[in-house]
Amino acid sequence: MFFRKYRNLVKEHVPSRPEQLWVSDITYIKTENGHNYLAIVTDAYSKQIMGYKLDNHIRTSLCTDALAMAIKNRKYPTKKLIHHSDRGFQYCNPKYTEFAENNGITISMTEKYDPYENAIAERINRTLKYEYGLKQIIKNTSIAQEITKQAVYIYNNLRTHFSLNLRKPAEVHLNPNIKYKSYRRNNVNLPELTI
Repeated sequence: MFFRKYRNLVKEHVPSRPEQLWVSDITYIKTENGHNYLAIVTDAYSKQIMGYKLDNHIRTSLCTDALAMAIKNRKYPTKKLIHHSDRGFQYCNPKYTEFAENNGITISMTEKYDPYENAIAERINRTLKYEYGLKQIIKNTSIAQEITKQAVYIYNNLRTHFSLNLRKPAEVHLNPNIKYKSYRRNNVNLPELTI
């Protein structure tokens, strides 16, 4: 099996609409029985979490399940879409990349170990942990899954964002008329993606 590393297609560009760029990452969640892992797929423009999966393993299927949920939740399925992630083995696995490509998604990956290359995904991880209780040690996987489900709902539907002009991700996803604000350093009028 050939684990391919893809080039960064979104470097120095920002999205101009929902479902143009998805960012993905995995973070760990502590439970009394050991680490669990949370894979998240987020829309870079609206900041809406499109798909996620929490389980007690870090196999490629964790990420594939999160992506499958994201695909199911698409509102603009005919629009071209880039999926951006780090170069973790789950994202380089042909089972993952072929699943994405078979669903019409173009793959992009970080090229360096600079967290700013996947800043939105990193920020979402931090927000879920520190604002919604996922940083604490949780009793078990099923409770962690329930907390994650509630956290994602609140994050998408109730939490306002400064980067969205104090609007909510789900609202912006359906009503995309804001100027994108980047998390990148030295943000000086980066060009928009053209896909």
